[in-house]
Amino acid sequence: MKEKDSMRILVSGASVAGPVLAYWLTRHGFSVTVIERAPALRKTGGHAVDLFRPAMNISEKMGVLARVEERATGAKRMTVYGEGLRSPVRADLSKIFGATSERHVEIMRDDLSEIYYDAARDDAEYVFGDSITEISPDGEVRFENAAPRRFDLVVGADGLHSNVRRLVFGEESRHHAFIGAYFGVLTLPDVPGLDRELLIHVGVGRTAGLYGARHLGDARALFLFRSQRELDYHHRDVARQKKLLRDAFAGMHAHVDGWLDELDRTPAFYFDSITQLHMDTWSRGRVTLVGDAGYCPGPAVGGSTSLAVVGAYVLAGELARAGGDHELAFPAYERAMAEHVRGSRAVALSAAKTLIPTSRRGVWGLAQGARLISALPARPSRALLRLTTRSARFYDSVSVDDHPPTGQPD
Repeated sequence: MKEKDSMRILVSGASVAGPVLAYWLTRHGFSVTVIERAPALRKTGGHAVDLFRPAMNISEKMGVLARVEERATGAKRMTVYGEGLRSPVRADLSKIFGATSERHVEIMRDDLSEIYYDAARDDAEYVFGDSITEISPDGEVRFENAAPRRFDLVVGADGLHSNVRRLVFGEESRHHAFIGAYFGVLTLPDVPGLDRELLIHVGVGRTAGLYGARHLGDARALFLFRSQRELDYHHRDVARQKKLLRDAFAGMHAHVDGWLDELDRTPAFYFDSITQLHMDTWSRGRVTLVGDAGYCPGPAVGGSTSLAVVGAYVLAGELARAGGDHELAFPAYERAMAEHVRGSRAVALSAAKTLIPTSRRGVWGLAQGARLISALPARPSRALLRLTTRSARFYDSVSVDDHPPTGQPD
């Protein structure tokens, strides 16, 4: 086994898990290369993601917490329009978030990716505009563009549709579990009066929301809807995806119609199923997976960003603890993350049921629950949420071993 300070580790993916992993691996003395298919750091519009207490603590250890908080969306208020409701319900978002986490921030995914990239880029090699095509058992890696190179370990941090997972574990269909819903995100021009406010329209089987951020200069519309079966579309057929979204939200409300009118003009659009990954193991030989690539609990509903940050920190720490011996580190990493992954899946299923109600009663319950929690003082609101939501405060309960740096960046 090589000494860890001479070990070379290839990380595929430069979104969230990849840069966090690169940061901590270099702090533990490993040599790291990050490869990313996109020609530059992705700036695709994206949507807001949540960081809960454990991920916030890790960000603080990385020295980037001030930047994370500075780029927070700053959303403070929520207005809910619901089918069957006589009038909109207004709620205090800060109290709702406070009821679920003692330390939380909402931030645009692209902003978070850039912050983590900046933290690691001086100490790790980044290669943009290329992708892995083959990984041999002895660590030789072939690429679409670059010459073959040999690495001691390879980590797939390349998201739900992971290329590394496909190469090593087979097609995605073998591992994914559709939980009965879809989501879409599109970028709109800035909306006057939207500052720090989230607007939500909730109906049976569908929810649409609009929000901005203090620094964006534009707005995001997020759409969630149920489907009893998986829809027929190709992941590159954007026109078909937009039609599916229009059909799902037709006639919901004039506000929503206006948001959908921007589909043909939006500079950024994303559409995908809400799918969980279920794998018996995330590791095979010299290869392992981290974040959504290995254990996505469900995009938009399962706290996958926080889970990815925690997973990257734990993986780097276990590799350092094992002196780079992956035969010890990979099983330890999987044991450390197993309970968190199971809990995240449960959170996702519960959140999907709440956020995309299956009945008029569910619509009413979502709106009134938000009103009540925001009206109560902090301690009673947390108690109410624990009584009514099985997964409440799960992410704050995630325990992570401390892995202080054991080496210096190369």
